Amino acid sequence: MLCVAVGIGGTSLAVAAWDTGAGETGRAAAPGPSASGDTGEVSRNPPSRDRADHQVPASGTGSFAAARLTGDPVGTGTLRRYQVQVETGSGIAPDQAAAEIQRIVAHPQGWARNGRGRFQLVAGKADFVIRIATPKTADRLCAQAHLDTGGELNCETGNGVVVNLKRWALGSPQFAGTPAEYRHLIINHELGHALGLGHLGCPGPGRPAPVMMQQIKGLDGCRSNAHPYATNGTYLAGPAL
Repeated sequence: MLCVAVGIGGTSLAVAAWDTGAGETGRAAAPGPSASGDTGEVSRNPPSRDRADHQVPASGTGSFAAARLTGDPVGTGTLRRYQVQVETGSGIAPDQAAAEIQRIVAHPQGWARNGRGRFQLVAGKADFVIRIATPKTADRLCAQAHLDTGGELNCETGNGVVVNLKRWALGSPQFAGTPAEYRHLIINHELGHALGLGHLGCPGPGRPAPVMMQQIKGLDGCRSNAHPYATNGTYLAGPAL
């Protein structure tokens, strides 16, 4: 599910499945629901949108398969257990997706490694769910939280994170990097919302864009960045919006 070569070609594992027509809350946790296409850097070689869109199914079954993979807690502070689910018919393997998300969460420049949170991948009861959904399903889930994602964006709701398959598999025309790098920004941005953080702006020309900045909408002079912390552990902040 994660790298295009792996995810798009992966086979979904038939684990427990949930129908998305119920159970998804339309009320988001504080500070409120958020839609973002984020993860972005300005692309030096933007992909062909026609070709890219053709590679990603517009819709799936509307049901989700949960990853069976589990992991040890990472980070410090209040433990937040998360589960990974992938829409059946998306061509993404749940366990492969969960393994990549687990690596992103545990990255040295991520939230968990810098004292901002403690996270654990689980296969059962979770505090929040990260769902990877086809564009049409993502729109439907996000709309329940009164968010218009237009077939393009991700969102955070009261039950967790909805990741648009198009963004996950293909990255963004605004992103100067690989889809795998872009996925770091997707997860870090939406986990930031799960931690209660809102959107930030660019702190100044030439400086790294905060992960809580909606980078897909423009960098305002900042440099694209997919991590909440610099290599020296400094939090990459910006003005609150």
